[in-house]
This record gives sequence, C-alpha cells and structure tokens, in this order.
Amino acid sequence: MKTQMSELLLGIVLNAHLPFVKHPERDRILEDDWLFSGITETYLPMLGLFRRLEEAEVPFKLTLSVSPTLLAMLLDPFLQERYVRHLERLIRFADLEVERTGGEPRLNELARMYRGFFQDAYELYELQCRRNIVEPLKQLQQRGFLNIITTSATHAFLPLFEAYPDAVDAQILLAVQEHERIFGARPKGFWLPECGYFPGLEEMLKRRGIEYFFVDAHAICHAEERPRYGVYGPLACRNGVAAFGRDPQTSSMVWSAEEGYPGDISYRYFYGDIGFELPLSDIEWYMIDGSIRTSTGIKYRANADGGKALYDREAALTKTEEHAENFLYRCLNLQTVLQKHVDRRPMVVCPFDAELFGHWWFEGLVWLETVLRKCCTAEFPLRLSFPSDYLAAYPENQRATPCFSSWGSKGYSEVWLNGSNDWIYRHVHKATERMAQLVQMFPKTNGIRRRMLNQAARELLLMQASDWAFIMKTGTTVPYARRRTREHIHNFSRFYEALLANHVDMEWLARLERKNSVFPDMDYRVFSSSEPTTQASND
Repeated sequence: MKTQMSELLLGIVLNAHLPFVKHPERDRILEDDWLFSGITETYLPMLGLFRRLEEAEVPFKLTLSVSPTLLAMLLDPFLQERYVRHLERLIRFADLEVERTGGEPRLNELARMYRGFFQDAYELYELQCRRNIVEPLKQLQQRGFLNIITTSATHAFLPLFEAYPDAVDAQILLAVQEHERIFGARPKGFWLPECGYFPGLEEMLKRRGIEYFFVDAHAICHAEERPRYGVYGPLACRNGVAAFGRDPQTSSMVWSAEEGYPGDISYRYFYGDIGFELPLSDIEWYMIDGSIRTSTGIKYRANADGGKALYDREAALTKTEEHAENFLYRCLNLQTVLQKHVDRRPMVVCPFDAELFGHWWFEGLVWLETVLRKCCTAEFPLRLSFPSDYLAAYPENQRATPCFSSWGSKGYSEVWLNGSNDWIYRHVHKATERMAQLVQMFPKTNGIRRRMLNQAARELLLMQASDWAFIMKTGTTVPYARRRTREHIHNFSRFYEALLANHVDMEWLARLERKNSVFPDMDYRVFSSSEPTTQASND
C-alpha cells in the first residue's frame, strides 16, 4: 500500500459569519460593533493580505465560506454608511490617544500604530473598495486564489431541524441562490454551521448542487464504516457527496485554549480595551448615548502577567514567525507519518472561524500570511489545495455515512440545545410548521400579501439563526439574544395572524422590510417541498 513520498495537501478553510444586525431605529447600538470590528480587524486586513500575496506572486489557495447574512450586511448601503462614520470616530479617538500618550514613548508608539491601522482601513474601504469589499473577493476567486463557498441562509444549526426537512432545504436553497446572485455561480462546497451534521443531510445538499461539505473529526472516525484514510481523505456519502473531516492535530495548534498559539504571552491581550479602562468623562463623546462603554479596538497590553504587561509589537511579530514555522514543520512531520499508511496524497483540512484572525487573535493574520508565503517553498514542500482539487485528482473515495456530530463542546448539540436556550425551539418549530401552512394556503399570490408572506419567511429564517442559542449558552449579550429571538417570534406570529384575518399594517410591514432586509429576492415558497416558480411582481 505504501508509495513513494508525495506532497501533503493542505486545505485551509475560513468561515466568515456574523448574525444579521441592522437597527435603523437607533443612531448607535452596542451590537453594531460585531460587524464593524469584524470589518476593521478581520475582513479588510484579510483582503489586504490576499492582495499582497497576489502582488508578490505567491500561489496561495484558500477556501472561504461567507455566510448570506454577512454578505447582506457588507452590501447594505445603510450599514456601509454607518461603518464609515464608525471609522471616522475611531480615527478621531486614535488622534486623541496619540496626544494623550505623548509623554509615554511606548504607549505613544502603540497609539500611533492604531492610528495608522484605522487610517489604512478607511483608505482601503472608502477610497479603494468604494465600500464594497465583496467585489474584490469575487475577483480573487476568478483569478484562482480563493474558493468561495456558502453556508446555510442564517447559519441555522441544521441537526435541530432534522424533523423539518423543508426548513433545512430552505436554509440551503436560499444560501445557494444568494451566492449565485452575488458571485455569479453556484457554490460547489458548503460549510455546515458549527460543522453540524445528521445522516441524510447530504441528500438535501446534493439536490442543490453541493459536491462537498466539512465535518469534525469524530463524524469521520465514527462513521458507519471505519475510514480507510482517517480524516486525511474524504468519505463519499452514499449519494456521492464528499465529507471532509477536520484534522484535530493541526487545528488544535490554533484553536486550543490550552496549547494554541493565540494564548502566547507575547500576543495582544484581547480583553484589555481602553474603552473600558479610561475615565468615562474623558471618552463619553465616543460612548453610546455618552454612557454605555464599548470597545475601541485600542488595546495596550499583552497576554503576559495575566494581561498586565505592556504589548510589544516587535516581540509579537517575531513570535508569529516562529509559530508559522512550527505549524508547517508539524505538517511535514504528519506527512512523514502518513506516507506509511496512505496510498495517495493525504489532505489535511484546517477549518477556522475567520474572525479568529485579526479580531480575537490580533496577530493571527500575520501568522496566516507567513504560513501562506512559506508553504510550497523548498523548505516546506506542502501544497495548498481546494477540496475540489482533491476530488478531481481522486474522484473515487470510500463510501460511508458520517455520524451525527458538530464541532461544538462535547461534539454534538449541547451548545445549541440546553437549559439556557431550549425554550426557543417550541416557538421556532411551531413557526416553521405555520410557515408551511401559509405556503399551502397561499400557493400563488402577489401584491401586499406576497410582501407579507416574504417578510414572514425572513422573520422565521432570522429566528432560526444558531447565533441566539449560542449567545444564551456562552453568557455574552444574553439580553440582546433573547430580545432578538422574541422579536422575530412576535413578528412572525403577527404576520401569521394578519394573513389569516386578511389584515395588513402597511407602516409596520414597510418598517420591518427596511430593518430585516435580508434576501431581497425572497420567495416564501422555499418553505415547501415543491420547487418555487418565478416570483410574480409586487403590486
């Protein structure tokens, strides 16, 4: 079975996702920062990274899943304008910090670093991208550097909707349609939210043209048949759709809270933001309503000494070089081991949340750029690869069905179904049933009724998002997650009752269409086992 030494294929997969948050009824809201910090600290620097690699003629390959809700926010003119105002506030704040720290050279150096960081973000976003950072990603895909795939419409944790196949199919179909509308082609790959899989899900994926998806390691290792290549080659489900498993060894180097790179003492301390440390009287102009503290992105401390040590940027950059080489050397060691047991090129799949890089781990994008630059060199003879590359080289793979699984704590559904959040499902499932009822009652309609049905479908989809249950479990911004869940339940129920009573509140409908404006081409009949036909025009 053993063959000559062959290059290990390295598949880096980033999942970029945020829940849909848009509040035109407020000037500012704390949860705006989820998107704004993501753009400033992850998405824009990542785009800059990709451009630098292309200019340097580095033949990198990276798979990027971008959720439909994140795409909707990135392309929303209202949120684009609000983000520019946010950047302008950040630049002003950094200017004041440069002035305030003038007598402290080391702090002043960091303040100037942040001032340049925010200014670079502004110039890239406003002047170069003209507020659209999706189009440059699309172009990078066209030039062969990125493989952009999708995930379920509102990042629903699909195993908890197994009893509602029409709802699962709607989440998949809408995601595929949005991807095609924005990127001009249907995706071949699919990121299962939280790597949540249940047997049979592959049938719905294949129905929508999906050729492969990703699962955690135990989904492969505990499959119905012993996997011949472990997680270093995909399983082909009975219908031919491929399941790629996450490699636990390489992933833990980045993910693990105990041994992962981000916890190194040289790296920036995530929780030490000056928005929570400076006297409120000095920064109230920046805070929400002048009193609600929020992050600024300016953090002066390192992980050392429990987050009390001063951050040393040069020391941190030196450490990213060491960690990038450590990662690649360990991949080479893995290659040496695998060649004894695998009769084809093994593929190591390393999936991560995109927001880990830059936002949570400030130096993460520097680490990633170093990995991509050094990979495929004489020192590190590895090959960056897309899953489709592997399937083209090896079209025949072992047939077996993965097991029910996720990459959440303990490997199954406990994060999204537990005592802190189980109350939501009786409402979400009932609304799902009622949506199917509405489709049966109104199989073909137009005008105001169609608008109401489409908005009811949007409210249901936003209600199904996994983010709210996750927040309730982890204990962050729990009141907001509860409020959002209840709002969508209330909105859907009101639409349901209004449709049955043939009543409409036009002002309320228009307000929700502006606020919860995902899926502009929505056809409510996606919540039906039959294919929706071309949507009739609204009155």
